[in-house]
Amino acid sequence: MSATTFATLTWRERKVRIEHQWIAPERTGAPLVVFLHEGLGSIAMWKDFPRQLCDAGGFRGLVFSRPGYGRSTPRGPEETWDVDFMHRQAHEVLPAFFEAIGLDEKPWLFGHSDGGSISLLYAGRFPDRVAGLVVLAPHIFVEDVTVANIEQARLAYLETDLPKKLGRYHDDVDSAFWGWNRIWLHPPFKQWNIEAELDTIRCPVLAIQGIDDEYGTLAQIRGIAERVPGTALVELPDCGHSPHRDQPEKAIVATVSFINEDRRSP
Repeated sequence: MSATTFATLTWRERKVRIEHQWIAPERTGAPLVVFLHEGLGSIAMWKDFPRQLCDAGGFRGLVFSRPGYGRSTPRGPEETWDVDFMHRQAHEVLPAFFEAIGLDEKPWLFGHSDGGSISLLYAGRFPDRVAGLVVLAPHIFVEDVTVANIEQARLAYLETDLPKKLGRYHDDVDSAFWGWNRIWLHPPFKQWNIEAELDTIRCPVLAIQGIDDEYGTLAQIRGIAERVPGTALVELPDCGHSPHRDQPEKAIVATVSFINEDRRSP
């Protein structure tokens, strides 16, 4: 990937810097894939997967860390996220980021977990601004298994060396962890549901999930297929919540095939 650069935008009445990296920008005319990370992710946590995917498909790529993650601006000292935090990322941050970097084309969004949900919300709000979606283990409603495992993550953060491990991927690890963990465990968040907002999605959608996903059941991606006609589903055996780590080759093959098949369609 190229060197990390920063874009500055105004969000929540303050200046926010967004770290981002381009992959193979010299492949002019190739599809652009924008990678949206999970609830505890960042550019660094993707490791080499975005490059592998783009090389396999001959794509260009754009990887970035949302506010509060990686080397992007951390949450403010008193800033807490509300039930609509993913909506605000999709409806406010992502459009502002694209404007700040001068993006004037329709990208493919490749989102994992929370990043998958944000991708769905963006495509639902701005159906004419996206070429297609690839979502890995997205959430469209809250399940008990998700909350139970996020509670286990809270205990691990308090009682183990998890902060040290996550510190390799975030300048402010407390900002990243508690921003994500507290809102998911906030009781009103159990009512969060974006199923109705999928109805306005018009682009091709590929939804991938591991059969052994510890953070959600297959009802998540099957629910997308019920709402978005033509959604392609891939249910991977021997795979948990992160298909790009547990089954990277299968995730790459499915994605490249899906994007290229769409390009060949009349």
